[in-house]
Amino acid sequence: MTFDPASFVFTQPGAPVAIRASTVLPARRENIEITTEDGKVLVGELALPESGEITATLITLHPLPTHGGFMDSHVYRKASYRLPALAGVAVLRFNTRGTHSLRGTSQGSFEEGIGERYDVEAAVRFAVDRGLPNRWLVGWSFGTELALMYGAVEPVASAVEGAILLSPPLHRATDVHLKEWAASGKPLTVLVPEHDDFLQPAEAAERFSLVPQARLLGVDGAKHLWVGEKYAARVLDEIVDDVTEAGAGADGLPREWAGPFATAA
Repeated sequence: MTFDPASFVFTQPGAPVAIRASTVLPARRENIEITTEDGKVLVGELALPESGEITATLITLHPLPTHGGFMDSHVYRKASYRLPALAGVAVLRFNTRGTHSLRGTSQGSFEEGIGERYDVEAAVRFAVDRGLPNRWLVGWSFGTELALMYGAVEPVASAVEGAILLSPPLHRATDVHLKEWAASGKPLTVLVPEHDDFLQPAEAAERFSLVPQARLLGVDGAKHLWVGEKYAARVLDEIVDDVTEAGAGADGLPREWAGPFATAA
């Protein structure tokens, strides 16, 4: 069965509650379908603020699907649970071609980051067509390769403000793609875990020196998958700081919530 985000049951606590991995804050959530130029139908979810203006839009590109990556990879799931309520940020998540999650399975099959170009373009086009403002690519692991390869060239480049990369391995993305980002002048923030399995901060600083406007942050103690609430929360703080005018605040996003909330299974 396809998961229905309307099935979350919200309750009003008597006192503020700690925001945990399974805490779902209020948002307008809908299952979506995105059709690519080569005819594939991709499944996803769009989470919007319940009210007020949308401060930014995240178009998320998930980790490698052949190694367990999908739209529900935990940092993106937490972004969709929290950021519409805490920061007014819209979160668009989707499964690239051939990828399966509780939402369903996107048509097609894994194409090593080549055919996925159409997936990136289609997701950005969907966000534009829906009138979602201040659009940013957010890539994680394999998703950073897609952001780097296709985010600084048309038709994507003119439709996004910039990109945020989580744990970039730089396996498929090359110096050519880095130089395209440099030439675009678009902001690029790179979060590199201290104990990453593929690219650690010192080497990342050397590789990304090709992009003068890149802002690289090494995160002490973190690993490639950002496991642990401490590290997931740090990622969300950095994202909100980059994409919104107000930012996450001096102490980061709130770690407690006093309004209605649900608990994910």
